[in-house]
Amino acid sequence: MPIAVLLAGSVLWGLFWWPLKALAGAGVAGSFVQLVAYALPALVLAPWAWASRAAWQNRLGLLALIALLGGWANASFASALTHGNVVRVMLLFYLAPVWTILAARMVLAEPITQLRLASLALAMAGLAFTLGGPQLFAAPLGAIDLLALSSGLAFALTNIAIRAAHDPGGGGALPEIVRSVAVFAGCALLSAGFMLVRDEGPPAPAAATLLALAALGLFWVLPGMLATYYGVARLEAGKAAILLLAELVVGVVSAVLIGGEHLGLKEAVGGTLILAAAVLEARSEDAPASQEAPA
Repeated sequence: MPIAVLLAGSVLWGLFWWPLKALAGAGVAGSFVQLVAYALPALVLAPWAWASRAAWQNRLGLLALIALLGGWANASFASALTHGNVVRVMLLFYLAPVWTILAARMVLAEPITQLRLASLALAMAGLAFTLGGPQLFAAPLGAIDLLALSSGLAFALTNIAIRAAHDPGGGGALPEIVRSVAVFAGCALLSAGFMLVRDEGPPAPAAATLLALAALGLFWVLPGMLATYYGVARLEAGKAAILLLAELVVGVVSAVLIGGEHLGLKEAVGGTLILAAAVLEARSEDAPASQEAPA
């Protein structure tokens, strides 16, 4: 069951670009889409989160950090998907394992093993290919590239914040619903900030638009997030990480087949290297520490 649920969530997130592009094509600003699509699940889950307030009322700082990082990860990822090339955005986002390795070393003092060092090298090579190969330094990165990269970084830091909360003195893990509400609320607030910065006003309140936004939030974003948390909490870290790669595969393949995007040689090579890096990192999560020599 956890495997099936996690794969279902990965399919939803892999196809998330589709409704975002469709609504943007209909003239609905991407930031407003995100605001509604994330605020509704937060409101739906809020009563359950409030009922478990004993688990988080003394940990508001950690909860605010998760809301900020998780909110940025989702808001910037959705913005990049709405306005950018889906294949490129997905590949740049999936450098998250690289940032996790580095952040875990700096924050949690986790060792960088030889296996992780190899995955780090593969991922950086994949990044170089994805961003243009030899022409990488010919021009500065675009705003969409930076959004995609920052979303993966924020996603990795969110996971580190959650793992840090598991320390014996940290008060135990936050309930999944509480973490979900924090991320949803953070994304809604940051999306509202995007609207102000871009001077994007809400669209005319057409019934069909409001219905589509409600459906996206309640029947796509909400089950996608809960499915991911459910599966990750019940599977070995390495196995879950490998299964989550289905999101990247679904996103890239669907963007080529449905969205009419082009998968060039550089993107294909870069994506293969990033996939290989993620698989290596997942194996390092499952490997006993005694079998890995620190680099």
